[in-house]
Amino acid sequence: MSTAEKWIYQALENRTKALSIALGFRDRSTLEHSDRVQTLASELGQAVGLSECQLSALKISAKFHDIGKIGIPDSILMKPTKLDADDWEVMQRHPAIGEQILCSIELDGAEQAAHIIRHHHEHFDGGGYPDRIAGEDIPIGARIISIVDSYDAMAFTRPYHQGRRHTDIIDLINRESGSKHDPYLLRYFYRMIETSINRIA
Repeated sequence: MSTAEKWIYQALENRTKALSIALGFRDRSTLEHSDRVQTLASELGQAVGLSECQLSALKISAKFHDIGKIGIPDSILMKPTKLDADDWEVMQRHPAIGEQILCSIELDGAEQAAHIIRHHHEHFDGGGYPDRIAGEDIPIGARIISIVDSYDAMAFTRPYHQGRRHTDIIDLINRESGSKHDPYLLRYFYRMIETSINRIA
């Protein structure tokens, strides 16, 4: 990666940092989750051999993958029980909101990160959202975030669910191979997570 490209991605990260801090004041657990997802996504991206430019875009999109939750009402974002159908419909808007936020930053690299953010809840079989795209039509960065986001979300206790053990999470993720998650990337994830600082007990 050239010095100019490194500067662009650093400037992009700096410009979005304020939004991350704002979301953290509103929902501390989301900020902490995003930090862990960024670390895991970076580790998995390196394991699968992404280029420096791809890794930079991945790190930014992983850090801010949930930034669109700024546009979700507190009554839904902080709800202590499972979301109902109407709540879930609203929650599913956050990837598109996040994309709009990143696209509003007029820097090279923002569009690539925004594209990843938009698609991080797509499923490998086409059953996700917002666009129901499938397979390799989903950006590889989004497929990586989908895996590590799922792992971290299941690892920690939230008002609506108890945190699970590492072995239980791996079992659940393995069941979603080919449906929610990319089987090829999962092979790398299983090896990577065993030595990650964010592996839970």
